[in-house]
Amino acid sequence: MRITVETSVAAPIDQVWQAYTTPADIVKWNAASDDWHTTRATVDLREGGAFSSRMEAKDGSMGFDFAGTYTKIVTHKRIEYMLGDRKAEVEFVPGPNIVVVRVVFDGEATHSVEQQQAGWQAILDNFKRYVEAKQSA
Repeated sequence: MRITVETSVAAPIDQVWQAYTTPADIVKWNAASDDWHTTRATVDLREGGAFSSRMEAKDGSMGFDFAGTYTKIVTHKRIEYMLGDRKAEVEFVPGPNIVVVRVVFDGEATHSVEQQQAGWQAILDNFKRYVEAKQSA
């Protein structure tokens, strides 16, 4: 099953791309709720390069590594990657004064489609807030 989430970010494409692909930025926006955070991130932004984000509950009760391998990079346009045997694509579509960021990914069997879509959408919503706050700062 393929799941899609998207948002529109009011910022230039270079700032949107940088915030999405830079570890120092990722740790500031990559969480689905206020009781979770990303404690570290690594990015080797090239085809065949690896990425990892350590996501943890703030109370220390649980955590996991969101990690995979990039399979295609088209700067300012598209990122494709594998999460084990699952695929995901991130599309960046610049428009007048906004960039649409659309993520399409293979769902996993542990959580419902609705839970997965809500979690990934919440992370993308945090991304939008973070980039737009940086833009207006």
